Amino acid sequence: MVLEILCEGNPYQIGHAHGSNAKEQIRSSIEFYNGMFQKTSKMDWAAVRRLALEDFQGVIQRKWPAYMQEMQGIADGAGLDVGDIIALNVRSEIAFGLFSDGCTSLSWHSDGKAYVCQNWDWMEEQKPNVVLLHIKQEGKPTIKLLTESGQLGKIGLNSAGVGLCVNAIRAYGMDPTRLPIHIAWRMVLECSSKDEAVAKLEKYGLASSCHTLIADPTGAVGIEWSSIDFQKLYADSKGRVCHSNHYLLDHPGVTDTNWLTDSTPRAKRICDISEKCDVKDLTVPAIQELFKDETGLPGAICRMQEGESTAATLFNIVTDLVEKKAYVTLGRPTAPEGNLVLSF
Repeated sequence: MVLEILCEGNPYQIGHAHGSNAKEQIRSSIEFYNGMFQKTSKMDWAAVRRLALEDFQGVIQRKWPAYMQEMQGIADGAGLDVGDIIALNVRSEIAFGLFSDGCTSLSWHSDGKAYVCQNWDWMEEQKPNVVLLHIKQEGKPTIKLLTESGQLGKIGLNSAGVGLCVNAIRAYGMDPTRLPIHIAWRMVLECSSKDEAVAKLEKYGLASSCHTLIADPTGAVGIEWSSIDFQKLYADSKGRVCHSNHYLLDHPGVTDTNWLTDSTPRAKRICDISEKCDVKDLTVPAIQELFKDETGLPGAICRMQEGESTAATLFNIVTDLVEKKAYVTLGRPTAPEGNLVLSF
């Protein structure tokens, strides 16, 4: 099962609770990414940490000091240098998106129902280092967040009914003056509405490429980011936004490497199979069935780490934004290893 941690108080206290309770997982995560960086970027962890400090520490401290305080708390709690924690939170930016994690996401708003959901795919070696954070802080919504240990943000929901799903995209370019994507994802879940979250991200911009699917009970918007622009995806005639791991919209001046050959088929597949669903019967179990689809294995919606597919589905999450509940299936949805219900 996933390690659950209650984090509450000021930013430093939140971080310290995270770091002190997940010492083992954070050190294991650093070991994992040390191997990844050496393989993909020919850098050892000392070089990665040095880049994180040189390129990002000053910017984050100046523009978003609360997040730096939280990272310092994580470091102190885990008995590590703050450079280790910054590096975990900017791993995508340092590697220019070279990590090939692949995910499939879907939001669906229809007949008073509102869901945002995805399979999160990454290397199975990182599965033990996923943690569930319950974050309580004054003046902001309470957050329930599934993330890699040591990272401030990723996938989850908050007590205001805002939900977030994410997709990796590998496009060239990085701008350290903008929000690192894992910190941006945390910022989304500190907002009281979809519109507030979108406005904040537009204000700061993101440092590297990704897709963020932001939703609340009123609707959803998918935002495709690069280090120089963003483009928005709105719901289709059935109330859906579907995405995988490549740009669906045009980004002038940006090169999308579309590095996962299965990304285009997966985006089409989630649209095709959800098209067959009757919106009148739209339920959590019905949506969970969509994410069990294994067409195109190993690079399917329900992914396997086999052959050229270097990642597997580590969990599925279906968030009911009206009920403020998220239903999590740990492991591949066709071979579940456990279940969680996150609720407010």
